[in-house]
Amino acid sequence: MSVTKVHARQIFDSRGNPTVEVDLYTQRGRFRAAVPSGASTGIHEAVELRDGDKANYVGKGVLKAVANVNDILGPELVKSGLKVTQQKDIDDFLIKLDGTPNKGKLGANAILGVSIAVVEAGAAEKGVPVYQHLAELAGVKPPYVLPCPAFNVINGGSHAGNKLAFQEFMLLPTGASTFTEAMKIGTETYHTLKKVISAKYGIDAVNVGDEGGFAPNVSGADEALELLSEAIKKAGYEDKIKIALDVASSEFYKDGKYDLDFKNPNSDPQKYISGTELAELYLSYCNKYPIVSIEDPFDQDDWEAWAHFTKRSSVQIVGDDLTVTNPLRIRTAIEKKACNGLLLKINQIGTISESIQAAQLAQSDGWGVMVSHRSGETENTIIADLVVALGTGQIKTGAPARSERVAKYNALLRIEEETVESGATYAGGKGLAKGLEAPALLQK
Repeated sequence: MSVTKVHARQIFDSRGNPTVEVDLYTQRGRFRAAVPSGASTGIHEAVELRDGDKANYVGKGVLKAVANVNDILGPELVKSGLKVTQQKDIDDFLIKLDGTPNKGKLGANAILGVSIAVVEAGAAEKGVPVYQHLAELAGVKPPYVLPCPAFNVINGGSHAGNKLAFQEFMLLPTGASTFTEAMKIGTETYHTLKKVISAKYGIDAVNVGDEGGFAPNVSGADEALELLSEAIKKAGYEDKIKIALDVASSEFYKDGKYDLDFKNPNSDPQKYISGTELAELYLSYCNKYPIVSIEDPFDQDDWEAWAHFTKRSSVQIVGDDLTVTNPLRIRTAIEKKACNGLLLKINQIGTISESIQAAQLAQSDGWGVMVSHRSGETENTIIADLVVALGTGQIKTGAPARSERVAKYNALLRIEEETVESGATYAGGKGLAKGLEAPALLQK
């Protein structure tokens, strides 16, 4: 069945910034999709088209992208007669209409809105759940694997107004036996952490950030890791929870060095450290704390530091700004042995088909794949379906707080309920790469 009508509009994301929503119609009804948006964005990402008109929406309007759907992408898709089950053909068609390597003409936000809506319509056409439709598109056979959630519970970096340079400190309930139990462990530890922070730093230290995490006024990573350790212990889950970091170090890379005091406008250049010194710091944290994954430990173009660290580390090293869900960047990272994990963000590349391709390319080299939200989110839950479909066993979509985050976790609870009788399992730590060792999920 083909598309009869496409209509886009400007809506708002969880940060109060405009974003694109797309309604796509077939004989079966209306299918809706909304597009997320990042704050710490890599320079190599597909282009998120903004209006740039400072007099309106602080320059962040998306009316051009909306018009590109309503005037170009929608009408052309209707005219093409392509069936909604032909996801790859449709995505290729949309890419061709744009005609640029980074979707800069029509906007990745315009194209992705249509791409997600097509997935929803395709699943309805086949009469199957979205995760099943995506799994069939990706050639992944059941039984399904429910992912281990990575809850971002302490915020620093560009996401927070404290001194902390590293952007995210996450809890991973790898020792749970089901996704439902993982949510229980995660939420209980989150509430315990809230009490620990409140007692130490006062009540205003537990206001939540963009992704639902806390941003206490800690002096550095050591202090944040101690807080996490205390909360895990008090909650009684020392044997069930591991820790992950998202350093987002491109945000504090200056003149070939790393400034861990980058939020201080008068930071001392004498104290900037080299990539090698930063690697030593990470290794010391890994020795002291149960860290299993580190994302963006170095700048997005500091390939040498990445390769040096990946060779020496026994944890998962995840590329985000480095790889931007782009098959070309992933290939380079594979050649340079720069990392062993991919952060999969659908809006970094701009179509669902390319997202599937990126995940499979990474997996072909034995990488772990963590499906991810963005800091500016909507109530759309396509990434919950995608992570189950791909069977990668890892998702990060914020703390267990704020509805735009919890919507994804709730969707996964429903999927677990639907699939458990047909043999679905919970990934635990099996989706994580460990140094040169591929994830256990890939070794089956």
